[in-house]
Amino acid sequence: MQTRQLGTDGPEVSVICLGAWPLGGGMGVIPDDQAIATIHASIGAGANFIDTAEGYRTSEGVLGKALKGRRDDVILATKLTGDHSLEHMTSAIENSLRSLETDYVDLYQLHSPRPATPIEETMANLEKLRDEGKIRYIGVSNFSGEQHREAGQYGTIHSSQPRYNMLFRHPEEQILPACLELGIGVIPHSPLAKAMLTGKYRPGHVFPADDERTGKREFEDDVFIPAMQVVEKLLEWAGDHGREGAQLAIAWTLAHPAVTSCIVGAKTPEQAIYNAAAGDWRLSESDMAELAHILGDFQITV
Repeated sequence: MQTRQLGTDGPEVSVICLGAWPLGGGMGVIPDDQAIATIHASIGAGANFIDTAEGYRTSEGVLGKALKGRRDDVILATKLTGDHSLEHMTSAIENSLRSLETDYVDLYQLHSPRPATPIEETMANLEKLRDEGKIRYIGVSNFSGEQHREAGQYGTIHSSQPRYNMLFRHPEEQILPACLELGIGVIPHSPLAKAMLTGKYRPGHVFPADDERTGKREFEDDVFIPAMQVVEKLLEWAGDHGREGAQLAIAWTLAHPAVTSCIVGAKTPEQAIYNAAAGDWRLSESDMAELAHILGDFQITV
């Protein structure tokens, strides 16, 4: 699989990153053996980059089981989900290391801004963890363009993880330009728009109670129905090019010059292998122009 450098001096990572939120039960509970098989399949398909978080339910624990004897095969990323105080950060990294059954994390990310702790203090705490060898690189998630610039004044940021997909392109306005300017590698989450771009679901679909999509605003008819009118055209375009909607959504995200790797969740080995195959599809400038015409001005704003 193609690899790219994360940030100006970060590690080489695969262009497909396995998103481990579903493996912890975020989109419905799955057995550990299925989750472990999915992780192994992803690595086998060339996706050596895995993203999880402190707040992803059982995700870190199942990754720890799956990576026994294989830790050196992957670039492992997790996130600080709770507050940014030194007390919480210290306990959180120890809990993550224990669950992941490792003595270091390659990429440690702030899951979201936490203004209660000054960013200067937060960055100093992260650099302390790096100096102690517990983390190697620093990332952020769900930061605005200006928040990237502010954090970058106090230390090196290697990655940014915004919500970004064909139906949610708002990061193109400020976040992606800021990352290009600052030399920060972008690793978008939600590239499939919670599977909306796959065409698998239609308006009126009822998700199980333990699936995070239950009650999500974008799956209500006034948002979902107009979105699906665009998705149908995208599915047709993908079919004309011998592909399916999910792989188009991934390839489109990877075509942006700010993007290093695309975080894609999977619940089965088959899904992991399928997602990895999208890493080899490179859309041309003319492809992107045709897709821009289909998308038009439509965007999801919730």
